[in-house]
Parts: sequence; C-alpha cells; structure tokens
Amino acid sequence: MKEDYYEILGISKGATAAEIKKAYRKKAIQYHPDKNPDDSSAEAKFKKAAEAYEVLGNEEKRAKYDQYGHAAFEGGQGFGGGGMNMDDIFSQFGDIFGSAFGGSFSSGGGFGGGQRRSQGSNMRIRVKLTLEEIAKGVEKKIKVPRKVQAAGVQYGTCKSCNGQGQVLKITNTILGRMQTSALCSSCGGSGQTLLNRPPGTDPNGMIKKEETVSIKIPAGVEGGMQLKVSGKGNEAPANGISGDLLVLIEEIPHDVFVREGNHLHYDLYVSISEAALGVSKELNLLDGKARIKLEPGIQSGKTLRLRGKGLASVNGYGTGDLLVHINVWTPKKLNKEQEQFFEKMLEDSNFKPSPEKTDKSFFEKVKDMFA
Repeated sequence: MKEDYYEILGISKGATAAEIKKAYRKKAIQYHPDKNPDDSSAEAKFKKAAEAYEVLGNEEKRAKYDQYGHAAFEGGQGFGGGGMNMDDIFSQFGDIFGSAFGGSFSSGGGFGGGQRRSQGSNMRIRVKLTLEEIAKGVEKKIKVPRKVQAAGVQYGTCKSCNGQGQVLKITNTILGRMQTSALCSSCGGSGQTLLNRPPGTDPNGMIKKEETVSIKIPAGVEGGMQLKVSGKGNEAPANGISGDLLVLIEEIPHDVFVREGNHLHYDLYVSISEAALGVSKELNLLDGKARIKLEPGIQSGKTLRLRGKGLASVNGYGTGDLLVHINVWTPKKLNKEQEQFFEKMLEDSNFKPSPEKTDKSFFEKVKDMFA
C-alpha cells in the first residue's frame, strides 16, 4: 500500500501551499544525492518526496488526491516521482532548492553541469465508459498515434559543445575575466545532434506511428477524472524521456440508473393494484439481480435503500447504495367497468388520502436527499 503523501512530507492535511513547499524543500535537502552519495534508501526517499510534492504542490491534483486518494491517478503505469529519474525531478522542481547546493547538482544524470535529456510532449485522449464498465473496472486497449524515432535515424555528439550540453563563455569585466556556462543552442542541452534523417520524418527524425496502449481503469472512476499512463506520450529525440498519456474519463449516461457519487438511483413504476396489494419485484442491477418486497399500501414517492448495491469507491472506501424510488402509475384511460369501479370508490373512506404525521412531504424528501 502506498504511503500517504502528507505523511511523506510530514505535514497535516490542512497545510498551506507555503508550508507544503517548505516541507518538501526540507526533505529534498535532507535526502539529496549530493549529501547521500551511493545511498539507495536516501534516493528512494528523495523520489517519494518529489512524488508527494508533484501532487500536493498542485491545487487541482491536491483536490483530487484529497477526494480519491492514490486511485485518482492510477492508470496502470504508475504515477509521479516513482517513475521519475533525477533529471525529471530537478527539471521540474529545481527552483525549490534555491541556492542550497550552490545552484548545481551532480546526481549522476549530469543535471545542471552537463547534458539535459529531452522530454517528449504529453498526449491527451478521452475514453468513454459505460456505467457497467465503471462498476467493475475495465482494461481498455486504445490505438494512439504517437511520435516515435524513425527506423534508421542516427544521432551523434554535438560539435558545438562536444557532447557536454553546455558551452562556456568568458567575459572580460573590470573585475577580471568571468567564466559562465550556458545551454548549448545547437543541441538544446542534449549533447547530441541529428546525423541521419530518414525520408518522411520531421526535423528531429520523428514519425507518427499508431500504437495500441493498454489502460487499466479502476472501478468507481467518475467523469472528468484524469488518469496518467507514464511514458506512453510522444517519444523524445536523441533517446530522451517519453512524455505521458493523459486519459480523461467520460461517463456515458445510463438508460436506467442515475449516478450520484457512489450511489445509484432507480425509478420503479408499479400499478395501483400492485401498490395496494403489495408485491415482490425483481430488479436488474448493473451486475446481477435483486428482489425487493413492496408492503401493501406502499405510497408513491417512497424510497427503498438497497445497501451495498451501488458503485465501489475509487479510493477503496466502501460501496454506495441503490436507492429505489417508488412511482405508482395511474392509468391514463379506463374502460366502462373500470370507471364504474373508481366512481364507487370516490366516496369510500379507504380510498381518500390520509397521510400520517410520519409521512414526509415532497420538499422534506428533497431536503433529506441533499442533506
């Protein structure tokens, strides 16, 4: 089970943005590779802190995490810092460290003082799900047109920076000669340039290729949620880091059930005779069947609750209920015999409305529903 992001940073759930940033900076400095050389456990903690800050440091992601937990970001391929290397973390959150390490890092990946690995762009797709698929969870295989390195493309060492990714500049000042480093404009910091570009490729030697991507979608997701499949976006040239595939969930409205969070609502129509006599009714659920018993004299507007027959929580915290709303159907046309029967009942006291004090009005029921 994954650790809680708030616990990783050692903060409370009510922490402010400034407190989150401060806590992350403290953890990052504590477990930084420069301070803990050849310490794999420190590196793991460093990455966990980065993963936690990636979520909690973003207002939108934090809101989703607070509501759904880790499941809000599960796409079958992992999420956040756990899939990052050191270059990823420093490139995204380098401003957090400030001057704590002199503005440069030597974490093996060569960040700051050496090459920069190019990053492929993220891709976004929409996946439409039925309520049946949401109830169980589903694995979708989607064809995605990605940018990939073309066969035969070749890269070589950049001559401008000799593969270092940076170039040195010497400036004469009144204080003497000053030496500074800057990103190589020829290779963009990757240290490599394109040597052989196959026909039909873009300026970076990339082509569009359709690939089938498997996406595992957990049960209980909601429309508007976004999952991430790491490394399945566009590839980067010169063996850089692939972007991510961002999957936006779209929920298809159901013909029978109406969703409210993890609860489901169902309108059951019964005849006057069924309502008066009381009957047993079989309901078709999203998965299986259920039988309910209607007591004699049941009133229209009555709601029956079938516990645990709703949708599973996406964060694993229980299952919702099925709320069955009773609607007594009044026939729109009557034959002569039926008319005569109901005419006789007009003066029958048993057919006259006589609500009890415990019977709630329509407005009270609506108020309870949204309480």
